[in-house]
Amino acid sequence: MSSALLNHLNQERAAMATFLDLLDREAEALIHSRFDELQQITEHKAQLADRITTLEQERERRQQQAGFALTREGGDAAAAAGGSDLQLVWHDLLKRAAQARENNHRNGIMIHTHLDFVRQSINFLRAHGQSLYGADGKHKIGLGNGHSLASG
Repeated sequence: MSSALLNHLNQERAAMATFLDLLDREAEALIHSRFDELQQITEHKAQLADRITTLEQERERRQQQAGFALTREGGDAAAAAGGSDLQLVWHDLLKRAAQARENNHRNGIMIHTHLDFVRQSINFLRAHGQSLYGADGKHKIGLGNGHSLASG
């Protein structure tokens, strides 16, 4: 059981590492306003999250079959029963999962910050758009007499 569980935890840990890399890519896209990359990243994140959930459910099934509770303490006990290698991988997985939660939260804050900025910009343009932009969508520049400064 411990070798099968170790192999399984290594798969779960690898999936979590890939998820962390994806969260970093998402953060970079948000920081550098590369919003066109977000759809692909989001789709990949959803697929990977499903994979991690499946792996987690399988681990919990194995854990329960071995007589351990479906709790964090049960996971700790199962890892301890499997030896030091299993414990190392288990603790690394827990560390990566905690980091993924933090990074996902960070990215969520960045997304909401961008959305708030866009909403504020839209509200400003709605409130002041009539005086700033003409019917052709171009910015109105002039002295109030219908002539632009550039036209002389």
